[in-house]
Amino acid sequence: MTPDVFLGLGSNINDRLKYLETAASLIGSCSNIQTVCVSSVYETEPWGVKEQNKFLNMVLKVNSHFTPDELMVFVKDIEMKAGRKVRKKWFEREIDIDILFFGNKVLENDILSIPHKEVQNRRFVLVPMCEISESFVHPVLNKTMSELLELTKDISEVSIYKI
Repeated sequence: MTPDVFLGLGSNINDRLKYLETAASLIGSCSNIQTVCVSSVYETEPWGVKEQNKFLNMVLKVNSHFTPDELMVFVKDIEMKAGRKVRKKWFEREIDIDILFFGNKVLENDILSIPHKEVQNRRFVLVPMCEISESFVHPVLNKTMSELLELTKDISEVSIYKI
């Protein structure tokens, strides 16, 4: 049985929705991945560097036959295929894909931290996670997504994106 994997997607430059749709489509077209559920698209305040466009964010729940390291290589390849250009950390980007969770796996190496270290501090992740899997338990913090959303200190605005 393949683990439930949660991927966070974000874009804040040019046609933000098109970048999300392109990345989600490329992910879904891979034979090693089955898309299970897709959150709504949310418009969110930028994180880190505030003086930039708002982001569109969403979360995908997928089943994957990849190992975590293979999945990391795959999502970085998808970012490039979807049009991402190299920029400084936290600056605008065409598409950003983060591995949020890989089932209940806990992993830390030079290129990957699973679960993503900042999930509990980011409403732009917690809100869409709660939409599609509010009872999913963070394997390190032992709290559900809805509990983490209640406890987060992040007060940034996250709202459903109206097309």
